[in-house]
Amino acid sequence: MRTPARASTTTTVAVTLLCGLTLALAYLNKARCAGEPFDALGRSLIFDRIKDSSVCYSDIQFLWIGRDIDHHVFPYLSGGITDTGALTGGTVEYPVLSGLLMWLSAVGAHTDAAFLLHSALILTPFGLATAWMLGRLAGWPALLWSVGPPLVLYAFHNWELPVVAAATAAVFVVAAGDRMSLRTRAVLAAVLLGIGFCLKIYPGAFVLPLMAYVFTGGAGGRELPATARGRYDPVGALAVAGAATATVVAINLPFAALGWRGWVASFAFQSDRQADITTNSVWYWGVRHWFGPDEGPGSDYARVVAAASPLLIVAAFALAVWIGWRRYRRDGSYPWLAVSAAMLCGFLLLHKVHSPQYTLWLIPFFVLLRVPWTLVGAYLLADLCLGVGVFRYFAALGSGADASTEEAIVLAGVWGRAALLVAFFVLFLRSRPRTAGADGRSDGAADRAPRPG
Repeated sequence: MRTPARASTTTTVAVTLLCGLTLALAYLNKARCAGEPFDALGRSLIFDRIKDSSVCYSDIQFLWIGRDIDHHVFPYLSGGITDTGALTGGTVEYPVLSGLLMWLSAVGAHTDAAFLLHSALILTPFGLATAWMLGRLAGWPALLWSVGPPLVLYAFHNWELPVVAAATAAVFVVAAGDRMSLRTRAVLAAVLLGIGFCLKIYPGAFVLPLMAYVFTGGAGGRELPATARGRYDPVGALAVAGAATATVVAINLPFAALGWRGWVASFAFQSDRQADITTNSVWYWGVRHWFGPDEGPGSDYARVVAAASPLLIVAAFALAVWIGWRRYRRDGSYPWLAVSAAMLCGFLLLHKVHSPQYTLWLIPFFVLLRVPWTLVGAYLLADLCLGVGVFRYFAALGSGADASTEEAIVLAGVWGRAALLVAFFVLFLRSRPRTAGADGRSDGAADRAPRPG
């Protein structure tokens, strides 16, 4: 098997150092909303006054109050959810590893400013690790991650950096070449994807195309083990599924056993969440207009979204996997990375919640797969319209001012991203991985050769 080219150490170090500078800027951007004076709960008084108008809002600072994080309650074990959908007893609306990171960030913090700082210190290594891995795999194109606007806007908006690092690490391990067998690399990658699932769910979807990649023998079908009979490796594919499943069970089982109500409550909260003005989805800005004014729980609109969104996501996943299989039949390699990227596009487009920070999930695929830079730039522009415009929109609504201009910017962001996600769904499924030569530049010759992804 041909081992993918790697970027030089100089390129990788430069990409990582520049990422560090961007992360410092990202923290300073969010820290504008934090600081003395504080109220009795440790909330910065400036937060509610400027968080939207100055676009320094973060979920990290917001969630200091309302989830018992400020009381340092260990998450899930004593929690639950009320009939009105409010979480109690330290339960947070994220999978357990994200909840643990939130709890750990609160250790020693007694204000939202300290919580934001601690969170940034814990999250930063994950952002740097992602930069290093992308730099090694793709060279200078990794600057899109390291110095792009999304990292400034969203690095410390929520707890996204660990899950992006986990998903990127899975790709990195699979691309490790012939130093380990495909089965070994894929099982390690499945463990990383399982960890990612326990952080923010979405990497779990990538296990299916990874299984298909192992099932078909990797690059050009040349990595089938000696024990495999015929053209396929069903044992390897099942090992991938088993490793991912065992990882998820091992991480979640202690919480489910010791605090079932609190553990289940985190999933119930997300399941019951409505596609409202805070979700930035095509459901709210498009489908909602086909129904009457009632958009609350139990309305026709809410029922349609609750049923249609997951069904369409599954359909998008199935379509991506099927197109990947057709490409395998034509080219001899199952494009697991390209299929994973397309699946993510389908999820972002069709999920009832499309938070701005989800753009960080997509950036590594822009780096690792050869798609037009003009369209990547267009996506970043649409994302900037939403990432900035939505908070200015909330500020205008809250002040009672005319919000028509801000709403137009939000709509440009929502529909611009939606149209480009459709385009990228198609383009990803036709793309080849981007690799780097020793000078850090994209290696076009390598892109024409069969290899993982």
